[in-house]
Amino acid sequence: MTIVTGTDTAKTRRTLTAGGKSVAYYSIPAAEAAGLGEFSRLPAALKVVLENMLRFEDGGRTVSVDDIKAFSDWGKQGGDNPREIAYRPARVLMQDFTGVPAVVDLAAMRDGIKALGGDAQKINPLNPVDLVIDHSVMIDEFGNPRAFQKNVDLEYERNMERYVFLKWGQNAFQNFRVVPPGTGICHQVNLEYLAQTVWTDKDQNGETVAYPDTLVGTDSHTTMVNGLAVLGWGVGGIEAEAAMLGQPVSMLIPEVVGFRLTGRMMEGTTATDLVLKVVQMLRKHG
Repeated sequence: MTIVTGTDTAKTRRTLTAGGKSVAYYSIPAAEAAGLGEFSRLPAALKVVLENMLRFEDGGRTVSVDDIKAFSDWGKQGGDNPREIAYRPARVLMQDFTGVPAVVDLAAMRDGIKALGGDAQKINPLNPVDLVIDHSVMIDEFGNPRAFQKNVDLEYERNMERYVFLKWGQNAFQNFRVVPPGTGICHQVNLEYLAQTVWTDKDQNGETVAYPDTLVGTDSHTTMVNGLAVLGWGVGGIEAEAAMLGQPVSMLIPEVVGFRLTGRMMEGTTATDLVLKVVQMLRKHG
């Protein structure tokens, strides 16, 4: 895959050499040195978003230098800086209810460009897409050793036409993978198999660039992956398809609420109890 980086007006791109290899990256300290603001006290999650701004800054076409400076203002104003930014995720996570229509749209685009005399092979997702088949799988058998395999077999039997189409899509499109039914729910698969923490890809100049793993996923539970330091947002199918086609996601600089956990939990309590307490406090906070 090739990523398209921005113009880097402030010259924040640096090179890291290790193990005989060199990779480029976009440096937040370099942005400070260039006079773009004070970023050292930003929450870690926002530094990931800031790196995204540095990497894709293109003179204001989608990301401007002022967008980068706004992160410094965010810190000075205690998070009260509702500036709209254009964020580009490293990848897209889809489940079958929203992902299959997206593949249908890609196939229709290929038909359309072919009808106009163009090259159908040029229609591909611009961002890597993983489609996990999980939401539509039905449970017919349970409570016996053959239940898992029987349910998977029935799923293929009922929906073979869909799986033939998806297999075609995986072979036809670049940057598109399908995770078959029976592998797990999309969030578990995302955590255990798909998340990379750091990506490395060549840019339009042929140089290898390292950057943080971020994603949008078509489910509210996408944020589970944040526990691995991978920044994820849950979005709707239209937003995910736009990201798949290389469009930036329009969003405000995110609010950040921090928790400091101290002491020990009482005997008999679980991690779920802790999470529910945190959620209760967040709701009270507003």
